Amino acid sequence: MTPVPDHLLVAIDHVGIAVPDLDDALELYASTFGLHSVHEEVNEEQGVREAMLAVGDSDARIQLLAPLNEDSTIAKFIDRNGPGIQQLAYRVTDIDAVSETLRERGVRLLYDAPKRGTSDSRVNFVHPKDAGGVLVELVQPAD
Repeated sequence: MTPVPDHLLVAIDHVGIAVPDLDDALELYASTFGLHSVHEEVNEEQGVREAMLAVGDSDARIQLLAPLNEDSTIAKFIDRNGPGIQQLAYRVTDIDAVSETLRERGVRLLYDAPKRGTSDSRVNFVHPKDAGGVLVELVQPAD
């Protein structure tokens, strides 16, 4: 059995926002809020083009997620709900231990094993029905 970390969740890592067009969203967040991208990448596996925006001097980020195609999860989210907050992500130090602990508590995770996330992090998601209607992402940053 994997040891349980002292704190399952160590920080809010980011808030994910679904947007139909990443370039338009980057312009909006820069001109309106003065927030600028500190990292951009394409994640083919998740079907998104994404940007991480720094918020002040904190480690917290805003993640803008734009669909790569109409079949991506983000495209389907936007079709159902329109653009907006799609997820709340918590930073963890040991995603395997946290996943095991949550499963022991009866919580469903979307993936059997963590997948590659932004900047080579390891990620998994808590099913919204087990998190009060919120899609919760668990993020273990790359070493």
